[in-house]
Amino acid sequence: MRSFSFIALATLGVFSQPSVCMAELAGSRPNILFILTDDQGYGDVSAHGNPILKTPHLDKLHAESVRFTDFMVSPTCAPTRSALMTGRHEFRNGITHTILERERMDPKAITIAQVLQDAGYTTGIFGKWHLGDETEYRPNRRGFDEQFIHGGGGIGQTYPGSCGDAPNNKYFNPAILHNDHFEKTEGYCTDVFFNQATKWIESIKGTDPFYCHIATNAPHGPYIARPEDRKLYEGQNLGADTENFFGMLHNIDENLGKLMAKLEDWGIAKNTLVVFMNDNGGTAGVKVFNAQMHGAKGSPWIGGTRASSFWRLPGKLTPADCSALTAHVDVFRTWAAFAGAEITPELESQVEGRSLLPLLENPKTEWRDRTLFTHTGRWQKGTDYNAAKTTNAAARTSRYHLVSEAAKGKASPVWQLFDVKADPSESKDISAEKPEVVKEMLATYDAWWDSLKGQVDLNEKAVGPKLNPFAEEYWQQFGGGPTEADYARMNPEKAFTFENRKAKK
Repeated sequence: MRSFSFIALATLGVFSQPSVCMAELAGSRPNILFILTDDQGYGDVSAHGNPILKTPHLDKLHAESVRFTDFMVSPTCAPTRSALMTGRHEFRNGITHTILERERMDPKAITIAQVLQDAGYTTGIFGKWHLGDETEYRPNRRGFDEQFIHGGGGIGQTYPGSCGDAPNNKYFNPAILHNDHFEKTEGYCTDVFFNQATKWIESIKGTDPFYCHIATNAPHGPYIARPEDRKLYEGQNLGADTENFFGMLHNIDENLGKLMAKLEDWGIAKNTLVVFMNDNGGTAGVKVFNAQMHGAKGSPWIGGTRASSFWRLPGKLTPADCSALTAHVDVFRTWAAFAGAEITPELESQVEGRSLLPLLENPKTEWRDRTLFTHTGRWQKGTDYNAAKTTNAAARTSRYHLVSEAAKGKASPVWQLFDVKADPSESKDISAEKPEVVKEMLATYDAWWDSLKGQVDLNEKAVGPKLNPFAEEYWQQFGGGPTEADYARMNPEKAFTFENRKAKK
């Protein structure tokens, strides 16, 4: 059963003979610059056909890259990030939600940052982490030499009796945790993250190879762009949210262009692998353009799980489209191969993805079919996760997509099957025509689900901190402390204590 579930889950291994060029890629130890945007959809790139949004720098990167055109991620933020970090499905890391301690990544999981660090890379993260806010879960405990991050799932987010960002943080002038101390920054958040990453690269380039992880919180809501960026999209009947959303993307695009120019100025562009991705399906831009896909963020449809994936390494990678079914779980093994890192037996038992090196060397190379699994998670905390097994779930091969949305009061799940080669918009359910395909894919899904026991429920009974740890550390550093509003916002129990105190006076 173990070997079956591994094959079904990721079909590990390389299925073509390595060429001379691939041998040159393996162990070539380039710098790795990774840019991950938050809630930008596959359709939110002008090179992908968006009729309104203009992303000239992303378009240039697209033109200079190997582009994985059928690249799957998870339906929401923290799940995708954990799969990228560990090379395995998020449920195996205990991540079943994006909030309330269900975004904490299994402390026993080995991250790609740790692997690269052990291989001699200097590592830094700038922006969004979203895999646990308590000290022991933070990036500097998970393989990053340098951390410059906000808390929670977004700037300013916090939840009662749980974790979150520094108090009263906004998209402009946010307080950012820089290693172990907060810095009160100036400027728009995306500019702040790119500027800090640029300074860091300049300070360490030319020594050991580096891994720079820039994860913007933009264009995640609330949709707040710089006024000059929003103005570019006003007057086109888009609505305020989409105007701001596109403005936020314009700002990301401008920052990407500046950083790419810096790589050239520093003379390191030819030895820097630049990888660009978004973390899940689209949001505020879907109504404008969704690349003919069905679904969006938070859904198991391809529109909720297809992402951009551009890989640029001048002189080593020849720009081309690659249509092979690939995924976020493949990043771990690929970067490890570039770095010449050892995949230990412990890592072999963890990492489910494949190395993309054969496809990067030749996008048309043979690539054995596989089955990938999607589940949106988010069942009610404290309930049996098995009850949600077939709610908002999917199994995907290169040709077929088997999808079950919420049962909507029905006694049994309603599985729909789509031939995504013939019907990429997923408009015609062919489950009645292909019962044998449904049966086979359901059996594979069942085996995968059963294999999750002991991992998927890691955080289901997790208890949150009494107060948001980012806020506590902020107050310890700058003084002041929680007001009644802070307590009410972060800790209902403490807020009740305040009310009792008032009543006694």
